[in-house]
Amino acid sequence: MRLDGVGRRYGMREPWVLRDVQLDVPVGALLRIEGTNGSGKSTLLRLLAGIDRPTAGRITGRPRTAYVPERFPAALPFTAAGYLTHLGRVHGLRTPQAARRAAEWLERFGAAGHAHTPLAELSKGTSQKVAVAQALLVEPELLVLDEAWTGLDRAARGLLDRVVAERVAGGGTVVFVDHDPRRLAGAADSVHRVADGLLLPGEDGAEERRAAPVGPRVVIEAEGPPGSVPGSAGPLPGAPDIVPGPGGTTRLTVPAAHSDALLRALLTAQPPWHIRAVTATAPTQGTAHQPPDDTSRAAQQATLQDTPYEAPLS
Repeated sequence: MRLDGVGRRYGMREPWVLRDVQLDVPVGALLRIEGTNGSGKSTLLRLLAGIDRPTAGRITGRPRTAYVPERFPAALPFTAAGYLTHLGRVHGLRTPQAARRAAEWLERFGAAGHAHTPLAELSKGTSQKVAVAQALLVEPELLVLDEAWTGLDRAARGLLDRVVAERVAGGGTVVFVDHDPRRLAGAADSVHRVADGLLLPGEDGAEERRAAPVGPRVVIEAEGPPGSVPGSAGPLPGAPDIVPGPGGTTRLTVPAAHSDALLRALLTAQPPWHIRAVTATAPTQGTAHQPPDDTSRAAQQATLQDTPYEAPLS
């Protein structure tokens, strides 16, 4: 997708919310959008998602898109499962397939017990899980997330981190806004900042990002066939740092959110890599410390000697 000179205002006499936006949204990329409240971030995401139309300029290219809004309209006449099944059918799934995927996503987010609860009766956190699940039903080519982590419990936030990594590793594109500077720290392919109605390059916010703590990272020690090089067949998930490891192994360090996708890529390579050890490192830089999510905790507990790591394949 490409945005050329895109502007948006709500009325001929109203001020421009966005103006002269130039943005390329490539395939298989993770883009972070930053900015203060009211700067126009949500308007930009709505334009990317196709929910809103530009007042000026044009948008070319329209991949299959899913969108999680900042505020989910919970007062709808559906149960959680009924809503997801309905949305699946809107996206072209047959009813049995839509119902099955709805049940799977509710289960993954720990909300299966609320499948038959009316949306209006759900807690904010469970309602947000439904909002995220509806965007993941059809494996979108472009996933747009506007503060999608807000209201989720820690396990669900960790799962959404991993799902984002899976979509990007699978060739999808994700554009997201989140108030936490540690969210997917170091994983974004590009960072952009909205200020005064303009979309500025990520370098303008580099100082703030350098001051923010880097999130949990996972170190994978793997052994491949003689002479093999990780990623020789294509880019690896999470763009890991690759250095020689002990005993002829290779050490790959990647943000924790990308660890499952990277392990899957190594294990399914032809020929496959043998995983010798998986360990986690604590966040670095800054003074704030965030407890590790489920991915990093699982990796930290797994020091695997001569045993292939069983990466989740969901």
